[in-house]
Amino acid sequence: MHHSITSLRHLVMAIVMYGFLSLFPAKTSCRPQNDNGAPAQTQQIERDHQGISVKASDLDNGITGVVGKVYINASRKNVWAAITDYNNQKNFVPKLIDSGLISDNGSEQVMFEKGKTGYFLFRKTVYIKLSIRGEYLQRLSFRQIEGDFKVYEGYWLLERALDGKGTILTFKAKIKPDFFAPAMFVRKVQENDLPMVLAAMKKRAESAEASSPVDHTAQPKLSYPPSESSTSSK
Repeated sequence: MHHSITSLRHLVMAIVMYGFLSLFPAKTSCRPQNDNGAPAQTQQIERDHQGISVKASDLDNGITGVVGKVYINASRKNVWAAITDYNNQKNFVPKLIDSGLISDNGSEQVMFEKGKTGYFLFRKTVYIKLSIRGEYLQRLSFRQIEGDFKVYEGYWLLERALDGKGTILTFKAKIKPDFFAPAMFVRKVQENDLPMVLAAMKKRAESAEASSPVDHTAQPKLSYPPSESSTSSK
């Protein structure tokens, strides 16, 4: 009996180590080291995600709630341009394989995304088609109309920062996969992936700001009218 328990422990340890190595395939000793001994790649990730907060929680009926927030040193115009650049997001958002605008009738946009997701030993490629409505430079609401989720809806919120120059970008969503995935894994995926998405939007908007600064005092205009769900959640 003791031998069986010991063997089981060894098996569990092996699975854990395999999962850890699958997340970090390169050996730590092979990564560039800085003067303080920390891997350069790890420090770069920490710098990229500095100022980003993400919180995931369990809601009713197996739904996961997630909220992410980041300060972006750019105008709302350039932040808006980043989060609505559907045709090019596959080129600057990590784990996104493909994306694009399907239709735009002036009051609603439809776009799609295909990307890789996963945590530990769980890996999957997911597809989602979203209906999008919004208020220009303020709020962008989305909900799945086709794809790999039972529930996928939420919004992007753009707020002028207290410094009068930057933008506070908030992402809030309710998520429930249409495939087997324990709630704990869904939370971990969001906590792992959303910071990368927010960092990508930050980098994109700040790069645009540096190349072509815009008038921060410009008044926002209406573009896509808010959806019924977005107005009710205010």
